[in-house]
Amino acid sequence: MRYLYLSILSLLYCSSVISAEVSEFTLDNGLRLIVKEDHRAPVVVSQVWYKVGASYEKEGKTGLSHMLEHMMFKGTQKYSPGEFSRIMAENGARENAFTGSDYTAYFQTIEKSRLHLSFELEADRMRHLVLVEAEFLKERQVVTEERRRRTEDKPINQLYEHFIATAYQTSPYHHPIIGWMSDIQNYTLSDLQSWYQRWYAPNNAIVVVVGDVDASEVFALAKKHFGPLKPNILTLPVHRPEVTQLGIKHITVNLPAKVPYLIMGYKTPVLKQLSQENHYEAYALEVLAYILDGGDSARLSKNLIRGQQIASSLSTSYDPFSPFTELFTFSGIPTNTHTVVDLENALRAQIQNLQTTLVDIAELERVKTQLRASQIYELDSLFYQGMKIGMLETVGLDWHLFETYLDNIKAITPEQVQIVARKYLIDKNLTIGILKPGTQK
Repeated sequence: MRYLYLSILSLLYCSSVISAEVSEFTLDNGLRLIVKEDHRAPVVVSQVWYKVGASYEKEGKTGLSHMLEHMMFKGTQKYSPGEFSRIMAENGARENAFTGSDYTAYFQTIEKSRLHLSFELEADRMRHLVLVEAEFLKERQVVTEERRRRTEDKPINQLYEHFIATAYQTSPYHHPIIGWMSDIQNYTLSDLQSWYQRWYAPNNAIVVVVGDVDASEVFALAKKHFGPLKPNILTLPVHRPEVTQLGIKHITVNLPAKVPYLIMGYKTPVLKQLSQENHYEAYALEVLAYILDGGDSARLSKNLIRGQQIASSLSTSYDPFSPFTELFTFSGIPTNTHTVVDLENALRAQIQNLQTTLVDIAELERVKTQLRASQIYELDSLFYQGMKIGMLETVGLDWHLFETYLDNIKAITPEQVQIVARKYLIDKNLTIGILKPGTQK
């Protein structure tokens, strides 16, 4: 996690960004438009978020959402393959896309007077994509190589993939976003066409615009370009909840790696699963993650890397805004004088300390300040302002949550940190993954 120091002037300046005017609209075809005005520079970020990702996919068809993301740049009835990116480049725009477990997003950063280009092109490929066998076969090979390069040729990434598949038994997070290799190599153009027709529709999309714009003008522009598109009848997938874990799960992956690696993941709830009374738990877990891994002065760095020199690197991760059960993870590399067992025991000792001893008020306040600085730093970016809105909305949460995030963090007490450490960082919720260097057999 980043450890950021911002001047008081920067904090005051950025706080105005948080309270900037936000307008919401819904077109007749169901498309939602959220516009956040930010007039600091003549630039605008436009993002189209589709409510579909890896968690929507069935066994045997994993990776379809990611594959479709690639194919969205391969042409429409109006524009030939590559034209989207060429037009954007000619107009000085930066553009890209990404697929997650719960959404797929496409975005451009462009000079404000050219927002109409983004809307025109995105609306066109929302309903008029042309999928051609030759382009599909070529891009499927690209995705195959992407998976090989990013996962199968990287031992730590392979461990992580097997660790996730072990930790999650029935959750839709069980399979990787890019898909299993056998699925990538075997799905067809027809599979992709069906996926596109099912999910890429205005009533399954959220358009987020942040920048130097007038909201009413953006609304008129959206009606012009997206308004004529026909909606779909949406049938949402039935997600199986993750089964209750009954004890520690272990997995050891043997690969020709240079160093061993350890991942420990505890199943934890997210905001969407918690009652209003217990919402604090998600924010307390967020604070807990920063107590352990919030920069050089955080506990893991101070105690296990510099102090006892048990680890050469360590990190924690937790996302309170997922729609399904999340993992609170610890991951790292032991030093060459220690083993992964030494590292696991040292991490357990840090957890036990949080469970038995209240966090000091001064330490807690320092962590809250770091979280505030980190949040405000991100809000200084048009892209991250839009991303926070789009991400929350596509997973079924209210985007206003990011406006109340800091207040909820500020309210966390030492006792609440201890409660969540005792309640969730326990063996019953734990999965352990170990990368063991050696020859793969």
